[in-house]
Amino acid sequence: MDYPTARQFILKQTVAPSDEGQASFLQRIQQGQAPIPGQATSLLLALRVVGDAMRQEPQIERQLAYALFLLSYESRQCYEAGRNQGIEWPPLLDADLTRLAAAAEKVLSDGG
Repeated sequence: MDYPTARQFILKQTVAPSDEGQASFLQRIQQGQAPIPGQATSLLLALRVVGDAMRQEPQIERQLAYALFLLSYESRQCYEAGRNQGIEWPPLLDADLTRLAAAAEKVLSDGG
């Protein structure tokens, strides 16, 4: 995966409307549905690629920063709200959200 593909994937899974008839990672969690198998893993890979590509960049574009915020904060908020409403999330989703937040923080902090 190259940087443009990784960036676009992150945006499609968070801020960009889904045009493929398949709900994005964030949309699914907001709707109280578990992510599609592989979505979190693909996001982690994309975050690593973006982080590696941006390691030497002094700034980050607003849309990408917002997508990283949504991954790290909004997805956790929706997960907790669903859990409080009795949604039975997949057992590994909690850990996946923690890993996604850590990866997003790494991109924002040092890009690596």
